[in-house]
Parts: sequence; structure tokens; C-alpha cells
Amino acid sequence: MREEEFESKSGSENIEGASGEDQDADPVRSRKKRYHRHTQHQIQELEMFFRECPHPDDKQRQELSRRLCLEPRQIKFWFQNKRTQMKAHHERQDNLMLKSENEKLRLDNMRYRDALSSITCPNCGGPATLGEISFDEQQLRIENAKLREEVDRISGIAAKYVGKPLPSPVARLNTLSSSTLDLGSGGGSSCLGDFHGSTAGVDIVSRHVGLAESEKPMVVEVAVAAMEELVQMAQVCDPLWTTRFEDGCEILCLEEYTRMFPRASTSTRSPYGVKTPEASRDTALVIMSSINLVETMMDVNQWSSMFSCIVSRASTLEIFSTGVAGNFNGALQVMYAEFQVPSPLVPTRENYFVRYCKQHSDGIWAVVDVSLDTLRGNPQPHPNCPPSTLRCRRRPSGCLIQEMPNGYSKVTWVEHVEVDERAVHRIYDKLVSSGMAFGAKRWLSTLERQCERLASMLACNIPARDLGVISNPEGRRSMLKLAERMTNSFCAGVSASNAHTWTTLSGSGAEDVRVMTRKSVDDPGRPPGIVLSAATSFWLPATPMRVFQFLRDENLRNEWDILSNGGLVQEMAHIANGQDPGNCVSLLRVNNLNSNQGNMLILQESCTDACGSYVIYAPVDIVAMNVVLNGGDPNYVALLPSGFAILPDAAAATQSRLGTERISISSGSLLTVAFQILVDSVPTAKLSLGSVATVNSLISCTVDRIKTALNCENA
Repeated sequence: MREEEFESKSGSENIEGASGEDQDADPVRSRKKRYHRHTQHQIQELEMFFRECPHPDDKQRQELSRRLCLEPRQIKFWFQNKRTQMKAHHERQDNLMLKSENEKLRLDNMRYRDALSSITCPNCGGPATLGEISFDEQQLRIENAKLREEVDRISGIAAKYVGKPLPSPVARLNTLSSSTLDLGSGGGSSCLGDFHGSTAGVDIVSRHVGLAESEKPMVVEVAVAAMEELVQMAQVCDPLWTTRFEDGCEILCLEEYTRMFPRASTSTRSPYGVKTPEASRDTALVIMSSINLVETMMDVNQWSSMFSCIVSRASTLEIFSTGVAGNFNGALQVMYAEFQVPSPLVPTRENYFVRYCKQHSDGIWAVVDVSLDTLRGNPQPHPNCPPSTLRCRRRPSGCLIQEMPNGYSKVTWVEHVEVDERAVHRIYDKLVSSGMAFGAKRWLSTLERQCERLASMLACNIPARDLGVISNPEGRRSMLKLAERMTNSFCAGVSASNAHTWTTLSGSGAEDVRVMTRKSVDDPGRPPGIVLSAATSFWLPATPMRVFQFLRDENLRNEWDILSNGGLVQEMAHIANGQDPGNCVSLLRVNNLNSNQGNMLILQESCTDACGSYVIYAPVDIVAMNVVLNGGDPNYVALLPSGFAILPDAAAATQSRLGTERISISSGSLLTVAFQILVDSVPTAKLSLGSVATVNSLISCTVDRIKTALNCENA
């Protein structure tokens, strides 16, 4: 039947006796449905009224019934059918428009790719390297990156209408390939995989096979059961949850959990090793509306960016439902994620899971995750589950979000996993087992800090003292976005992610320096060439707050920063992005008084919360920063971030509350120092032994200086 005929028929006919009550009362009548065709006059009147009011109330339906000589029920059904018909029509039109725009972008993008692939050197006629690309060709490369982002955005919008994710028509051009560490005898090889922002979980995505139709009902059943369990665990208090006296953290009572949820096992013994249960709960008030929080949780890019210090890689593998009624109520999707601690000494946790979102009564939303390693109790792992995901099983975990006045939301977070912790390094063992490394408290502390940061970025009424030398709000937002990209890049490159491999350079023990290398080609956000990353983690007998304040203070920077050459460090701009004074973005200038080098600028972001602190920085080009400060696009400023991740040790995780202040009774900190150095601007060059030795010496000297400054030489 043609579309025009369908619309005419659906608008002019009505089924009498279509309600469920009438069918139950008279089964014979339900089998013999009688159709009444409206007159042309009735249709015209109904159409005119529909244009003015698509949702008539009872009084209006009664008036139309009297005027058109129709039953009120016929009026009701006609308007229901008409609204459904108009919604379907608009969705078809929008989908066609999106597909057309997507196809246009795809063709343009392919044309740019062809142009870039045929670049030749004007001198020798061979393939051109990045430094030989002309200005026009460089502009094509930048435009290509923008189009790639636009294609991804349009594909995401179109996926809402077709019910499943659309494959990206253009392969990503960013290449981060591996290279061999040339260390002579005894040398090893190390490669760095994709950084955060590139194709997350590329191996999982490439090997993922869509779930069979027979498995989809099982997935839905698992998600619904997980939602029920999460809601109970988030709302029930004693005796299911007990409060740890030292820090106020809520810990799950395993015996009570087994009694309340007999079908769930709190300890799983399998061929893949013994898993230890780990469960915690926390509640906080955050400055973000419930709708925006739900959108952040259901969008994998926003979610991984919001929790970049926890989520190393993430991707949506399959979408079952995008929700109903224009929101995420009922949204269901299969995902992969890798969770991290900012240290190469703590193995990451990979999960293959389903995420389900549901709106409950009283304006409460719930988002739940649960692993899909097995379905219906089948002991064999699902074919889509790589072996690395079997070390950690995600029990029903997630959050309840309740809308509060003035744009705030009350969030209750539950983290419940079964994990094999045997590979965790001994200095991080107590921190991980306490739940501070991957538990609910860390998720909520990060969410609080990031929501404050986002509110600061969107704020308009900023006092002049916070603007510093930035003269316009656009410049302030550009600088904050640049700092966010710097932080995300640092967090993605300092962990023990399976996307890259660390090589130990020296000795044995916690303070071994680990290095890895990558080639950066055709990436506007990073300088081209060979980049060497080095990191080390160690314990310090100093409180986390003392270490944090020392490292973020620009007046004390020359006590540990070797590259500043003892020069005077001056803060040129300061942007507060949270309630804590330590949460800020600064632009520093280093005056190299004792060297022939010119002055350089350093972009620095420092942030702290109840579960950890970061001081991250990167040298930046003066010309590029002038563009950013004037509101220019920060995505094409080349950055190589370095910095520090400061976590509490087991004793530092023990805190007591006195009023609104937290009194730390910690005895030490776990400090990770990480550097990224451009050792050669030619991507095809070999990595020399001297470059590795220089970076090793740099990080070792920095560690020694920090220990000396904090009077921890014997640590």
C-alpha cells in the first residue's frame, strides 16, 4: 500500500469496539470488527482541529463529538492514529535528511583522503613527510579531521532512528604505530596502542559479532534482573550495608546479600581463577541535572571523557534500544570498557557488559551495568568475551539519579565486582582491596569534581581576578578545553592498559622506570615524530595533600623541574574550576635566566578530590596559545603532557570526618611520575640508546629531587 493511501485510510476510518474492555465483554464482536468511514466534512473538521490542538482534552472531545455526530471514543481513536501517523512521517523525513547529509560528508571525506594519499615531495617526487606538506595541504588535513568528527556525530544521530549503530564510513587516519626499543643487547620491544580519543577498544570492536536473535531475550532478562537488584541495593541500608568507621564508606555485607539475592553468588570459582568480591556504595550531591547526567552515562564518548581518570578505553558494541518518548527511558546497549588506576603497577579491569537505563517514579533515573561473560548460567564464556575480560566480572553496578532543586542531582552509586587481584603490585594491594581504587567513592568523587569543572566552563559571570590575562569568555573556555584534552591524554597513557606495553629498564622493585614508545603521524593534536613515554610509581612518607601542594606551587617548581633550568616561574593566568582552591588551570611562563633558551609557556592543570590528586602540565607554543586565548580552536594545539598522579596509600584511605572537614590520618602517598618526550621529529627514525638513557636519567633525577624537597630521601 502506498504511503498516501495509508495516510488517507488511517485518517478517515475508525474501528468500533477497539478497546480491550469491549473485546473481553463480547468475544464475538471482537472477531467481527466494524469499520466506519468518516465523511469528508468530518475529516476536514478533525484535520483543522488537529493543527490547532493535537492533544484535545475530554471537554474538547465531547464538543467535537457533538458537532460532528461521532462517538467520543471515535474522536479519541482518530487523534491517536493521527499522532502516530504524523510521528512516523516526521521520523522518515528526518532520517532521509540525515542519511543525505551523512553521504555528502562521506564523499567529501573520501575526496580529502585521496588528496592526502597522493601527496608527493616537490623536490624528490617521493612520498612527503609531515614537515613537507604545504600550507594548503595542511588545511585539507585539518578540515579532514573536522569532517571526521562531523560524520561520527551524524552517525550517532541517525542511529537513534534506525535502532542500531551505523558503521563509520571513514577509517580513522590517526596512526599510532609501534616501534622497537633499540637498547642493544638485552633490549626489549615496546609498543603504544591507541591513546584516549582514538578508536577505543579497537580489538574488541573488530572481533565483536552481533548477538544472535536467540540471545537477545536473555540479555534483556539479565538487564531487567540487574536493574531490580541495583535499585534494592541503592535504597536498602542496614543490614545489607555496613558503614566503615574509619572513612564512612559503606561496605556490602556478603551474608545479607546472599540472603536477599539467593540466585547471585558472591564468590565464583572458575577455570579462570578465584575472584574476590568487592562492593561499595556512596552518595553525593552534584551540580548537574538528572537529564544531563543520564545523557552522559548513555553516551560512551561523554561517559569516557567525564571519567577519563577511571575509564581507559570504552566503546558501544551493539544498541538494542535508544529509549522511548524522546529520552533514554528503556535504552539498552552492549558495551566494552577498560578501567584503570593511574599507575603501570595496577592491572586494568576489562568488562564486556550490558548497560540499561530506566526512569522510575518520583523523577528517579537508574543506570545499571552487568557483565555478559555468561548467559543463563552457562559456565563457558561468551565468544565475544576476550580472555582479558574474564578476570573481572561486573555484578549489577551503577547509579540512581534523583532530580533536586537548582539544577542539582542526588546520586547514589553502587560498585559491585568479582575480580582476580593477584597481579596487583604489593604497594597498591591495600589501596585496591580497600575499594578506594575502583570503588563507588572514587566514581562519585570524580563525578563531583568534573561537574564542578563543567559548571565553571559554562559560567558567564566570572570575576576579573579569575580571568587573569584572558580578556574574553571564549578564550577562557578554549583554554579549559585544551587543559581537558591534556588531562585525558595523560590519564590514558600512564596506566597498565592492554592497549600498550611497558618495558622495564632497570633493576627490580617498585621504583623501576618503565618506558614505551610510539610514532605520531598526521595527528594535529600531537607533534609528529617518535615520542618516548616513561613512568615510575613509588611510596612516599608524606601525606597526599602535602605532596599535591608542593608539586602544584609554581614558586617551588624549580626544586623538582629539571627542564626549567632554575628559571623563575611566573603564573600568567589562573582559572578556578572547582570549589577546592587546588582545582585550577594555570598558564605559566618560565624565564630561563641561566640559559640561552627563550622563555617558554607551560599549561598546567591541578585537581584534587577525596580519592586522589593530579598535577599535569605540557609545554605549549606561544603563537598557538595566543590563538587559544582569543577563543580559537584548541584541538590543533600540539601537546605532550607529563605530570604526577597522587593517590593515598592504605593508611591515607582511612579518613575521619569532623563537621565539613576531612582529617587525614594517613602516613604516606603513592606517587606516579610520568613524562612524554619527543625524541625525534622524523617518524621513520630509529630510537637511539642515548634517548632512552636521557629520559631514564630525567625521571630518576626528578624523583630524587622530590624526595629531597619533601625530606623523604630514605623512602
